[in-house]
Amino acid sequence: MALFKKRTVGKPGEWFYCLEHKKVEEGPECPAKDRFGPYASREEAQHAMDTARERNLEWENDPKWHDRTGGTPD
Repeated sequence: MALFKKRTVGKPGEWFYCLEHKKVEEGPECPAKDRFGPYASREEAQHAMDTARERNLEWENDPKWHDRTGGTPD
């Protein structure tokens, strides 16, 4: 058993979206692997999943990042 528990660090006014609990938190309460952020406001954190969805669509439709099909080199 550890003598000192490592606390998650954050600054007041930073907002996070917890993927595990599906909730917004001020200052990180959950481990980094379970959250998105930091965000500047509660509202931005509330829309974290929408933002991620939009960015994923942009990435999927970006021609610079598509794998080439057909096997013909440039």
